[in-house]
Amino acid sequence: MTKTLINLMAIAALAISATSVAQDGDEAASRDEFRSLDMEVQTLKKEVLDLNRDLFLLEEELLFPANSQVAFFVSMDVGEYFALDSVNIKIDGKEVTNYLYTEREVNALVRGGVHRVHMANLKTGDHELIAIFTGEGPHVRDYRRGATLNFNKGIGAKYVELEITDRVKKQQPEFIIKEWE
Repeated sequence: MTKTLINLMAIAALAISATSVAQDGDEAASRDEFRSLDMEVQTLKKEVLDLNRDLFLLEEELLFPANSQVAFFVSMDVGEYFALDSVNIKIDGKEVTNYLYTEREVNALVRGGVHRVHMANLKTGDHELIAIFTGEGPHVRDYRRGATLNFNKGIGAKYVELEITDRVKKQQPEFIIKEWE
């Protein structure tokens, strides 16, 4: 981090000296200095982007260690009887997320996409998940349904899928919560 700041200060000094050289009228030399300066700036940009990526990965690792990590995903199968608007997730009676979907996101889910709606840390032991789905149901009516799952969080990461499917016989949507193995 300190090395990057020193490099930025050196580049600023070069820019100032390049400006004074350009004012003296020596255009060829100043163009070469500007090219050199531009190359250094591009190199520094790449280093900063790499550093930013590494910091993001480290932050993810520190905030969500694999032993206590739990992630919740939303998926849709067909979506003919239900147009998703939002998902509300409660864990052990406490609301942890309320996600409002855009039309583009719903279209991606209908085409087979999966959305990670929430990621958290949970202690090992038994937990209760309540998911409430809001949207437009059959016959263009407002629709709000919930699904519950009692699960045991062991050591290691846990992945839970909130799946919206069509029940063709009843012409109704069905909301299923399942754990990934």
